Amino acid sequence: MGLFELIVALVFIGAVAKVMQARYDAQRSVSSLPDVDALRLREEITLLKDRIAVLERVVTENNHSLELDREIERLRHNDRV
Repeated sequence: MGLFELIVALVFIGAVAKVMQARYDAQRSVSSLPDVDALRLREEITLLKDRIAVLERVVTENNHSLELDREIERLRHNDRV
């Protein structure tokens, strides 16, 4: 193995090690979220899923424009709360 191949192999090994280290750090930082943050994120996801369900229902139903306006205003009110 020549000098050039040795240098290429070392650079490759270094790059792979750097990628593995970054991956490990990313997994560790996600798993080390405090319980408060994890709970807040779960609540936010639940709220967003509820809003999506309401929006899907509003879009798929043939409501009158007055009912649609009321539903939109209700969603806006929930955003402020």
